[in-house]
Amino acid sequence: MNGVRLLPLLALAGCITLGPDYQRPAIELPAQYPEAAPAEPAAEGAALAPDWWRLYADATLDDLVASGRKSNADMRLAAARVEEAEGVLREARAAFFPEVIAGYSASRSRVSTSGVPPPQPGTIIRPSHQLLVSTNFEADFWGRFARGSEAARANLLGNRLGQDVVALTLAGGIAQAYFALRSLDAQITVLENSIRVRRDSLDIAKARLDAGLAPELDVYQAQGALSDARVQKRDAERSRALIEHQLAQLSGRLDLKLAAGDVFKLPLVPVPPAGLPSTLLDRRPDIRQAEENLVAANAQIGIARAALFPTVSLTAGAGQQSGELDTLLTTGARIWSLGFGLALPIFDAGRREARVDQARARREQAVAGYQRAIESGFREVADALVNVQQTGASEAELLARLDAARNALELSTLRYQSGYSPYLEVLDAQRTANDAELAFVRNRQARLAFSVDLMKALGGGWNSGSGP
Repeated sequence: MNGVRLLPLLALAGCITLGPDYQRPAIELPAQYPEAAPAEPAAEGAALAPDWWRLYADATLDDLVASGRKSNADMRLAAARVEEAEGVLREARAAFFPEVIAGYSASRSRVSTSGVPPPQPGTIIRPSHQLLVSTNFEADFWGRFARGSEAARANLLGNRLGQDVVALTLAGGIAQAYFALRSLDAQITVLENSIRVRRDSLDIAKARLDAGLAPELDVYQAQGALSDARVQKRDAERSRALIEHQLAQLSGRLDLKLAAGDVFKLPLVPVPPAGLPSTLLDRRPDIRQAEENLVAANAQIGIARAALFPTVSLTAGAGQQSGELDTLLTTGARIWSLGFGLALPIFDAGRREARVDQARARREQAVAGYQRAIESGFREVADALVNVQQTGASEAELLARLDAARNALELSTLRYQSGYSPYLEVLDAQRTANDAELAFVRNRQARLAFSVDLMKALGGGWNSGSGP
């Protein structure tokens, strides 16, 4: 009869969900990035390429990224966090269902013979056997479990997006380290050529000294310039070894050894379409992760508010109990129980209200974090666009500078051999040519690295209908 009276209460369970429903905050952003040309059509609906690093058409880079995504410790940590969040969500959803426990117990006890009234003869030792199935269920009248499940689901999605952030960051780090390695390969080649040129120049200075056509100072200056080039080459080789060690860690291959390559053989990927809309930021996994954190914080308000209201719990049990094991399963040994509990907070000195205020404050923190993620993402895309455009524009000027420096070096060497100019002009031309060679190589590395920054800032690349 009591169970029948409880049915209306059970029907109301889950009908009320306290706390605010989530709504995405309105954060105004410009329609396009500052560096995008407004005359060009916007890339609305552009899809992101998940394997953007393949645009660089380098099998070694592809292999390094694949190895890193499989073996890198940060990737494994992110995957484990996703598994943990999946378990938390399953636990939160299980709260909607009653917990059923089955158990068997056996005991023997002795009673006092001095009690009033005294026990009957032969009943001093009392055995007991009990077989019981029990259940406990808390009705979710105020949506506490629903909000808990909502928060756990947002946490799971946030961890999955966090795994995407780690994967994107890892691929970008591997690509940029690889470009730095290839740049150092090219710089070492430049310095080897510089060493050859300065060795030839030293031979010329010695020959002119022997012929009485040049002072001994020219030989010393040539020897110093040669030593300087050798030191630069050794520094470049040291930096290359360090970058190779970094790639070994990022890729999870600690015994990694890479043969020399040429940074200029790597293709320059296309820049995104002009007028690229800022709505692409919705696809950045870190911004979406910040929003899921906001969803979870919003749900926590409902959980805190539900604690202000009564909790209703139902209990039930059924089984067998007997003093002897052989009579445990008889009809007369049956036992059962039904229970109803209501707990209402009366006075807690404002503890529960304080928890609601804390939850609201955490939500405001999450809103601020979401806004910061969007604004930072917008700035990162704008910065990357500037870097890509400016380094691309600089390459032609650096090439012109390099051609001029090479010609100046050739002419100054010929003039010195003919006795028309001092050796100081040759030294200056050598330094200028060497600096121009290295600057040209480093600018190409910067263009490649900034293109990676741009694809990371856009959430992993882009793909319009007219290009990769």
